[in-house]
Amino acid sequence: MARFGSSNVSLGEDAGKLMLKALPNGGKCIGFVGLLGADNAKERIEGVNNVIKGSKVELIDVQSLMPFDLHGTIVESLKKTNRVLFLDEDVPGGATAFMMQEVLEKQGGYQWLDSAPRTLTGKAHRPAYGTDGNYWSKPNAEDIIYSVYDMMNESNPAMYPKFY
Repeated sequence: MARFGSSNVSLGEDAGKLMLKALPNGGKCIGFVGLLGADNAKERIEGVNNVIKGSKVELIDVQSLMPFDLHGTIVESLKKTNRVLFLDEDVPGGATAFMMQEVLEKQGGYQWLDSAPRTLTGKAHRPAYGTDGNYWSKPNAEDIIYSVYDMMNESNPAMYPKFY
């Protein structure tokens, strides 16, 4: 029996590196996983914590999609930032659509937005196995940085000018 796939700890470490890059002065992040007790979730959380340990970046809560954001943490963040990016490796219309509906419609988060909510998802096809499939099918580091930077540019073009 053979297993093809990526290391969940490595994927978590990659996410931790992105968090450090996106928040160089520190900040708080919320993590979402499919099933909180699942081995892959535990391993990815471990990877994130390996990288951010000792930094000013904090993983404040890890929640599963079901039940979703019971305490309104995302809406509380929206009240401060007035912007939201839903990110998931699922296909368009998958988990990101669920998260957006929960936060904007059911929790009333729409009223705090200064700009359109955004999603960054995997591509609308089944990915190939291995790192090539992950890179071309799922949101990668560049996609995430560009999406977040666009949102920052929208709020303050003088401080965050277009560079690409």
